[in-house]
Amino acid sequence: MASSRKRPSAKGIAIGLSGGIDSVVLLHQLRDRGVSAIHVHHGLSRNADAWADFCRKLCKRWGVPLLVHRVRVRRAGKGLEAAAREARYEVFRKIPFPLVALAHNLDDQAETVLMNLLRGAGGRGASGMAERSRFGSKVLLRPLLETSREEIVAYAREHDLEWIEDESNANEALTRNFIRRTVGPLLEKKFPKWKQSLGRAARHFSKQEIGKEDLLRQYLRSKGLKAPSEAKLVEMLKQLASGTARVKLRHDGATLRTYRGKLFLDPVLASRFSPQEWSGEPRLELPELGGELRFRKARGRGIALEHQPLSIRLRAGGERLQPDPLRPRRTLKNLFQEAGVPPWERERLPLLFRGDDLVWVPGLGIDARFQARADAQGMVPEWRAPPS
Repeated sequence: MASSRKRPSAKGIAIGLSGGIDSVVLLHQLRDRGVSAIHVHHGLSRNADAWADFCRKLCKRWGVPLLVHRVRVRRAGKGLEAAAREARYEVFRKIPFPLVALAHNLDDQAETVLMNLLRGAGGRGASGMAERSRFGSKVLLRPLLETSREEIVAYAREHDLEWIEDESNANEALTRNFIRRTVGPLLEKKFPKWKQSLGRAARHFSKQEIGKEDLLRQYLRSKGLKAPSEAKLVEMLKQLASGTARVKLRHDGATLRTYRGKLFLDPVLASRFSPQEWSGEPRLELPELGGELRFRKARGRGIALEHQPLSIRLRAGGERLQPDPLRPRRTLKNLFQEAGVPPWERERLPLLFRGDDLVWVPGLGIDARFQARADAQGMVPEWRAPPS
């Protein structure tokens, strides 16, 4: 079989044994290498007790330790398949083995990718199932993921293996069964290698997703933040890639936001800002806003000196600015949008006022009424804050 070259070390491995052909073949391949088996008794079929008995007899004959766990499947708004899978994985989470090997094969992978794509999944869904992945404190292994069901059946017959058939596999009301029994055979007539192609595509997408995970880890580390758990990292990437406007994620005391396809680290500012006066100091620290204002003299540039003193305030709404004397006065909202300033940053930028008149806005410029003449000294303001 294609997977026989890649068998993992079996020390500390529990094989997920349903009694179906895939898991029986996987257990047969690893039975002499010190593995254990785990059977989850869902109680959903009238044959569930018989399946558990089959697994007990099989493991006794092969000398493999077996754990049988009974579970209650709680649907709670989920489909039956999803609820059963959740109950099964909860058992895997609690068993005393660091590694759990599952018998998903190439056909399962192709069906999973196809279903995810039809549901509109992104790169994470198109990656299908990973051959090796973290699951809480466990590692999930799928040694047969590149082995077709046809190869598995041939192996089982060659070794005279016995297995059970789940009657629910014939129910085409279940999406996977519909794809397996109706859609798959139609695809195979036109695309004989469709399963291999989707399996290959899944590996490509998986590499891209792993690259994104590494980038996000590096980004968080560069900002002095702890790396999240594998599960949280995946969830963070899922939300960041959702396309939802203004995604806001909290991690390690910081907030991550997105705006126009870019990721920003939003510092947490503890206190509120009170308006202040500026009377000519070259530097003015504004810790409430996370930075400082700097001023330098320049001829023919900046704010005309006669307009001092100036006050520093935050945006209140409705302000307008005319940085270009040849263009009309416009709202800050429009100017900020045009400049690509993220919405949350707009509310914490220090604005300079002369009385009630807006003089200067960081990143937008000085209002034409207050700009220094070409032959006169001016004061050029600059807002310095850590980059998002």
